[in-house]
Amino acid sequence: MRSAPSPGCIRPGRWGRISPARSDRASLSTVEEKVSQHEKADRPGRLHAEHRMAGGIRIVTLRGEIDHDVQDVLSEALLVESGAVPPRTVADLSGVTFMDSSGINVFVAAHQQASSAEGWVRIAGAQKSVLRVLQLVGVDTLIPCHPTTEQALAS
Repeated sequence: MRSAPSPGCIRPGRWGRISPARSDRASLSTVEEKVSQHEKADRPGRLHAEHRMAGGIRIVTLRGEIDHDVQDVLSEALLVESGAVPPRTVADLSGVTFMDSSGINVFVAAHQQASSAEGWVRIAGAQKSVLRVLQLVGVDTLIPCHPTTEQALAS
């Protein structure tokens, strides 16, 4: 059972919108945005990305769920500024428990970006449910999928 918010506590999406005085509207919108971002960051399953290099290849280890709410995190992890890092990337998805079409779009964009720089993207360690999504839409024919990061690095 939810309790009422304490005075001064704004919880967008949970308690409805509060109509402040006109002078407070700008600051309220900033507070709502910060609260919303904070709630997303604390949500279980939130996507986390770690980067490391191995033999000139960037390895991006992802953990959590890939959906519309974290599309920006995935984009930042996989898409890079031109010349910023080597155009070869292995995305380790062994810690990803869910992926929807938002993730597919980012992987296709990362593949296109790497290919245009004469590089590549490979997927490693996708769990069965995630691999099934990749196979259903044909991403596995565009981006090679390997059982382990080691195999993705060696091929």
